[in-house]
Amino acid sequence: MQTECKQIHLSFYKPEFDATLKTFLLPEKQHKFTALPNEIIKQAIEDKNRHPVVILLGHTPIGFFVLHKAEDWEQFTDQPNALLLRALSINHMYQGKGYALQAMSGLPKFVVNHFPEVDEIVLVVNEKNIAAQRLYEKSGFVDKGRRREGPIGRQKVYHYSLLIYKKKDEVL
Repeated sequence: MQTECKQIHLSFYKPEFDATLKTFLLPEKQHKFTALPNEIIKQAIEDKNRHPVVILLGHTPIGFFVLHKAEDWEQFTDQPNALLLRALSINHMYQGKGYALQAMSGLPKFVVNHFPEVDEIVLVVNEKNIAAQRLYEKSGFVDKGRRREGPIGRQKVYHYSLLIYKKKDEVL
């Protein structure tokens, strides 16, 4: 008997994902740190600087985030060619299976392929959101000590340099 091994992959948002994205649920302790897809999708598709991305398990949307070419990038990084990762969520029923780590591990290649001008991915995490910090650190993001005040408290800024990733790609 063969079992099907579904792969995690990233896709830009398509309206066909709406029905599933609207069903996403998060426990309140997680929802206070991030938005659900249905809360931010409209803003993301109407802003040319925001690029909504869906995390797929096979063909099923299980996660979501936005890549944002923020005009106020200076508050996050010294790198002008940076993309800000915002509002990552994994539907609660798919959590704890390593899918978020797989998605974040595939993010650098996705960004290099679709945004070749980008040299860094940046994100902010509330200092109290320890699970998210562990995920990002396991994915290769680095806390360089930059802090800022967010809507519900102090936040850490994490960085992923694509310059290193692009050099690895050139060698391979």
